[in-house]
Amino acid sequence: MKATWNGTVIAHSDDTVVVEGNHYFPASSLDRDCIAFSNHHTTCGWKGEASYYSLLVNGEMNADAVWYYPDPKPEAAMVKDRVAFWKGVKIEP
Repeated sequence: MKATWNGTVIAHSDDTVVVEGNHYFPASSLDRDCIAFSNHHTTCGWKGEASYYSLLVNGEMNADAVWYYPDPKPEAAMVKDRVAFWKGVKIEP
C-alpha cells in the first residue's frame, strides 16, 4: 500500500493494519522529509490519545493530515508505532 499527497509518496509498505477502515502504516515507512510539527491531539474512547503530524510537500502544508497513537490503550495495541492518514491523502495499492 502507498499513501500519496500532492504528487509525493508519503509512506509505502506491504505491512499495513486496517482499523475502522483506515490503513495504519509502520511509522518507519513514513517519509520524514515530508513531516512538519503539529501540536494537535484528539481522544478516541478505545484507542486513547492521538497525536498528529502535518505534511509539507512541494511548498504546500496539509495541517494535521497524519495521526498516530504514541501510547495506545491495550485493546488498540495493533496501532502502536503506526501512522494513518486523512485530509486528501490517497491510500492505494
